[in-house]
Amino acid sequence: MFGDLNRVEIIGNVTQDLELRYTANGTAVTSFGIATNRRWKSRDSEEWNEETEFHNITVWANLAENLSQRVKKGTKIFVAGRLQTRSWEGQDGKKNYKTEIVAQEVILLDRYEKGPKADLPAPKVAEGGSKDSDTPPSPDSKKTPAKKSEEINPDDLPF
Repeated sequence: MFGDLNRVEIIGNVTQDLELRYTANGTAVTSFGIATNRRWKSRDSEEWNEETEFHNITVWANLAENLSQRVKKGTKIFVAGRLQTRSWEGQDGKKNYKTEIVAQEVILLDRYEKGPKADLPAPKVAEGGSKDSDTPPSPDSKKTPAKKSEEINPDDLPF
């Protein structure tokens, strides 16, 4: 017998700079958008079509703090998480809904730029959960780091 599955994985570009906020109890949170593109060839005209989807992303705790220091508008990232729909009543009395991806894993796919943030450590994967969500940190987040090999200068890479 199978259980339920609520998992989303997307790769796209961040649509705005991240703004880090804190809840009343001090937990970090950031919300931002990711644009993904879908391309297909029309059967009738052999022309290429493109469609863009915009996804709402919410990130909590340490993962939110780390991303807010490294991600900006246009950064290409991989996000894995779960879908969540929340609702609230607006000032006009109308009930509003928002469906978002609550990120549990994020991988930065762009090369790091030199500049004020260049001195930050550059993790490949940032993972985490929060005490405000029902998403605990993944078991993989407690892995021991691999041995550090020679440091590679990004300017030496051919791409």
